[in-house]
Amino acid sequence: MLHGGCWNPRVKEEFITCSDDGTVRKWDFNQAHKQLQVIKFKGRNGKKTVPTCCVYSRDGKLIGGACRDGSIQLWDVQKQFIRPSLQCPTAHGVGTDTSCLTFSFDHNLLGSRGGDDTLKLWDIRNFRKPVNVATDLSSFYTMTDCMFSPDNKMLITGISVRKDEGYGKLLFYDKDTFDKVSEIQVTNSSVVRCLWHPKLNQIVVGCANGQVKMYYHPDKSHKGAKLCLVKKKRKVKELEFVANQHVITPHTLRMYRNDSSIGTAYKKGLKDRMDPVKSRKPEAPLTEGTGGRVIEGGRTLSSYVSKMIAVNKFDDSNPREAILKHAKEAAENPYWIAPAYAKSQPTPIFQEVSDEEESDEPTTSKKQKLGT
Repeated sequence: MLHGGCWNPRVKEEFITCSDDGTVRKWDFNQAHKQLQVIKFKGRNGKKTVPTCCVYSRDGKLIGGACRDGSIQLWDVQKQFIRPSLQCPTAHGVGTDTSCLTFSFDHNLLGSRGGDDTLKLWDIRNFRKPVNVATDLSSFYTMTDCMFSPDNKMLITGISVRKDEGYGKLLFYDKDTFDKVSEIQVTNSSVVRCLWHPKLNQIVVGCANGQVKMYYHPDKSHKGAKLCLVKKKRKVKELEFVANQHVITPHTLRMYRNDSSIGTAYKKGLKDRMDPVKSRKPEAPLTEGTGGRVIEGGRTLSSYVSKMIAVNKFDDSNPREAILKHAKEAAENPYWIAPAYAKSQPTPIFQEVSDEEESDEPTTSKKQKLGT
């Protein structure tokens, strides 16, 4: 299981991690499948010990790790990782998890937050004993932070509390005297993580109940949370209304309705059914011819003409009789040919009908069939 990690402040692609296998491993972000180097931590008896936190110095020249046997070991990155360059075997209580290590901005001091409820300040130039110690700082979590202020004058950390037994606080200690300068009562839960941003000059605090709070100075802080404060809260537009307002609907009751409004849709439907256009009523059969349309013989002129020709077809089986039928009328009232040839044409003489020709006339049944 991994306990922590830290990015290299000088080389952006490099970072380190510490885990239960008793090592701190150095990685390259571009080659994450294989570590660059492995640092094996050992206790005073030469056996493996588990590092619970790891950190780079601010210049990237030292790698620090706090172990479960209570020791703090510092390794020089420019040397072989065979033995630590600096070591304090009794930095914190044996069997406790030191949750955080932090270097000062001048690279000379080291702060440690121990699982033995202490906060210690170390001078790496004389690493045998701590410079200052603060006690009775309860810590229930293996990730409780501590860090230096951006001006390198204070050291801050959080304390843990039991449920419903008080408030978690953020404590500020002077670096030189280690006196408690100030404290902030954050919430009714443990203060676990804290970060003092050097550029924004704002403090972000993470609590055990899931809350994250940000603290800023109205004059010395820059951007960050102040960007949200510039925006003014929008005023909610209140709608004007009259209390106990009566809604008057005069046509709701039947007694106040007009007769014309009763069954309007039904009456309109009946009226539309009488309109052949709206109801799309098919055209009724004609009783008499109007508008160029005829009744006898069909719906069109061509069908009428064909039927009339078939019905009124005369018997033209004897063309001679058909022509002589108009002879008398043509003689009395000549109109087409006779007037033009009246003086030059001889008198026409027609052959008389014989008995055999008369017998060739069609029967009565055939005449009736042609008439129909």
